[in-house]
Amino acid sequence: MNFSQFLLQSFCVITLLINLQGCSIYSFSGTSIPNNAKTICISYINNEASLVEPNLSNNLTEMLKTKCLNETNLTWVAKNGDINFSGKIIDYSVEPVAIQNNETAAKNRLTITVEIIYDNKIDDSQNFNKIFSHYEDFDSNKNFYEEETLLNNIIIENLIDDIFNNALVNW
Repeated sequence: MNFSQFLLQSFCVITLLINLQGCSIYSFSGTSIPNNAKTICISYINNEASLVEPNLSNNLTEMLKTKCLNETNLTWVAKNGDINFSGKIIDYSVEPVAIQNNETAAKNRLTITVEIIYDNKIDDSQNFNKIFSHYEDFDSNKNFYEEETLLNNIIIENLIDDIFNNALVNW
């Protein structure tokens, strides 16, 4: 391929990308946000579970905010955004799984469940109030309190991906 062919191909690709970006509400990160949506508000996600982990609300809220700001062109506002998230943690539980012959658990399961309200002021057909839940299993012979931060981070990451995809990715 000579230099002029390379330039022509590059020009065609750039032109195609510009046209695709300008004609659609889809971005290359996979998000689907109305063109006139400019702001996002993520309210603090309160912990209303019977078992409370002190940092969970803050971590969940901040990780959702970080993902939305990093993967969209929206600007964060303290209230009344074009797109709004609110919600609460409704369950934080550790339960035995994989019971062995001697009736002890080989593994335990940490489950976090949240209720999220998504309010899209630009396109209210996208609004939802949904329950999201994820879990992570861990060996019962390990100290839960030593594993808890890592388990929480894994579960929160999965929850955030699900929430983000449900709200802002419409393939």
